[in-house]
Amino acid sequence: MRSVYNVLMQMSSPVLGLLGAFSPKMKAFVQGRKGLFTRLSAQMEGKSKVVWMHCASLGEYEQGLPVLEALKAEYPKIDLVVSFFSPSGYEVKYKSAKADVVTYLPLDTTANAKRFLDIVQPELAIFVKYEVWPNLFFELQERKIPNLLISALFRPEQAFFKSRGKLLRKALETLDWIFVQNRPSLNLLEKEGFTNCSLSGDTRFDRVSRQIEQNNNLDFMDAFCQQKTTLIIGSSWPEDEELFVEFLKSKSAANIKTVIAPHSMNERGIENLHERLGSTACRYTQANTEELIAAQILILDTVGFLSKVYSYGSLAYVGGGMGTSGLHNILEAATFGLPILIGKNYQEFPEAVKLRELAGLYSVSTAQEFERLAGKLISDNSFRNQTGMICEHYVNSNTGATKKIMTHIKESYSDRLV
Repeated sequence: MRSVYNVLMQMSSPVLGLLGAFSPKMKAFVQGRKGLFTRLSAQMEGKSKVVWMHCASLGEYEQGLPVLEALKAEYPKIDLVVSFFSPSGYEVKYKSAKADVVTYLPLDTTANAKRFLDIVQPELAIFVKYEVWPNLFFELQERKIPNLLISALFRPEQAFFKSRGKLLRKALETLDWIFVQNRPSLNLLEKEGFTNCSLSGDTRFDRVSRQIEQNNNLDFMDAFCQQKTTLIIGSSWPEDEELFVEFLKSKSAANIKTVIAPHSMNERGIENLHERLGSTACRYTQANTEELIAAQILILDTVGFLSKVYSYGSLAYVGGGMGTSGLHNILEAATFGLPILIGKNYQEFPEAVKLRELAGLYSVSTAQEFERLAGKLISDNSFRNQTGMICEHYVNSNTGATKKIMTHIKESYSDRLV
């Protein structure tokens, strides 16, 4: 099974190169890995006592960030290395991540795994959520480098628990410890015979709960919102737009302000959205203060502001749930006590399932449902406040995952990090 996996990994490189001719994202994926080891060797000069964290993309980085910060606070002499698999994570964070070195992860071949670890030489490796790479895991085990998986989620239908996934199962078994987000994940692992696991919760709760304590003031949002009821539409995709565009042009939304933060910064997509919304909308990168004050809708055509923008909201729609790309982070909105609307595809996101059960979040599948629920949340202050309080309490009652992970690290690996 491992030999087949290695052949597939070897074959994937030229295939990905061909796909790069048709996909900008795939092109960035391939181009970013050219000269990776030469670049990484230079970056690692003088580094010692290295802790390496791997994240698939931006969302997993935000999930791992509380642990990175806690590690640096506890062990100030360590050097932090963060690797990304996806360009959407690397390109946003390679200059601003809270790490000493930021790099792409090479394709998971045996040779790449050996060379990567020869260069980085970590004292501790940490993988976030779903990231399981067999050759890297086997090589870490061979070198007796502790390897943790944090904020993990497991479901019975995953390959780890199927006959076709024996290699992934063996890789999972090499981990020193697995910290899972929820009780069903822990129960499943224990049923499958795993003993190297415990329930920590989701580190994203720690991340977002600290956001409310920071300075979230944004001059452009002060000018735009003017203390009016404000709908924040975060990380929206074209499928999500079909729910809300007509509502935003209707009388029901005439007296509110709306911020739309598209997930993709594709110029054609943003311009198309602008055209559909009409003259009541403006773009952040093109608007002056007077235009912000006059506009009803602000398209946030840049990255890096959304977590603070939520602090200005009265309610939120979080995107990704109308398509198959995956629901985006609802906790960033929930921590500010915003009632939340999402699309129809959310069943694989435990926080969304739980908040829906608690009535802090509502799922919609049609433009009519969006109009009805958004309209009620806008017009009924009591309903909006009560729903938002549920979200805020949910975040506050689920913090503490970082502390549990750090307790394990301090008890088990401190001698490697001091």
